[in-house]
Amino acid sequence: MYTFEEILRKIEEAVRGIRFEHSPHSLFEPIEYTLALGGKRIRPALMLMAYNLYKEDVERALPTALGLEIFHNFTLLHDDLMDEADMRRNKPTVHKVWNANTAILSGDAMLIAAYQWIGQTEATHLKPILDLFTQTAMEICEGQQYDMEFETRQDVSVDEYLEMIRLKTAVLLACALKMGAILAHAPEADAEHLYQFGIEIGLAFQLQDDLLDVYGNAATFGKNIGGDILCDKKTYLLINAFRKADERQQAILAQWIGAEGVDPQEKIASVKAIYDELKLKDLCEEKMRGCYEAGMAHLEALTIPAERLSVLKGVCAKLMNRES
Repeated sequence: MYTFEEILRKIEEAVRGIRFEHSPHSLFEPIEYTLALGGKRIRPALMLMAYNLYKEDVERALPTALGLEIFHNFTLLHDDLMDEADMRRNKPTVHKVWNANTAILSGDAMLIAAYQWIGQTEATHLKPILDLFTQTAMEICEGQQYDMEFETRQDVSVDEYLEMIRLKTAVLLACALKMGAILAHAPEADAEHLYQFGIEIGLAFQLQDDLLDVYGNAATFGKNIGGDILCDKKTYLLINAFRKADERQQAILAQWIGAEGVDPQEKIASVKAIYDELKLKDLCEEKMRGCYEAGMAHLEALTIPAERLSVLKGVCAKLMNRES
């Protein structure tokens, strides 16, 4: 079996080899720029690791994995435009380097390119792969819409939030794992267990992001701490703060949420103090552990020798203990 580092090297080499030879070059240059920004490459890596649970020739799954990575970066490109974000991975976003119209059109071309790469899947598996990918792509749009609607609501429930992050984040990780299993001729039950494993790990992954935004180290997190608080983003922490706060704490939250022209550091400190009083860090960590353990149970149900799971388990353990 390949190590995680060996799989990442294969993916990075393949991503660097992607070229868009068609004209006009101005349409494809933002795509190449976006892919060159890097990232964890966790989605294509999960696909190849799932494939490698059953087969050794992981190169056969690379075109499909690259399609998934192109698609993921397309979603980031459009997310940055919708959020009016200036930076992505410490570099200016596409709509800042070029403009909004370029970001829209090049993003559209990037989505089509993702389908082109996934279309290189062997004919035997092409329909189930495309069906799964198309379903996942639609679910991600649904999750993004929920996320936008939550911006104007103060009554978002915990269940609604978990469903939103399932759609926006977890389904793509699950899709990657199930795709790898399908391509490797894994038993159908195994493919479904890997999908559900991806859902649980994806939920834990996003909850970890919620925590890091408040309790992380700015030097390693890669962005300023407290950004979610400043933009009133509905997270597991804020939703539970609304749900659990007493009258005094509700008044403090009402003072800051939606307020304009406030001191950023004072707002972050005040809201974080409420989180601390309500022990929401512990609550979030408990939920993360529950998701992680549920995911591990799906791994244990696979019909493969336990030793073949060591690489995948190791990567997931790192994800759950990350600082960025």
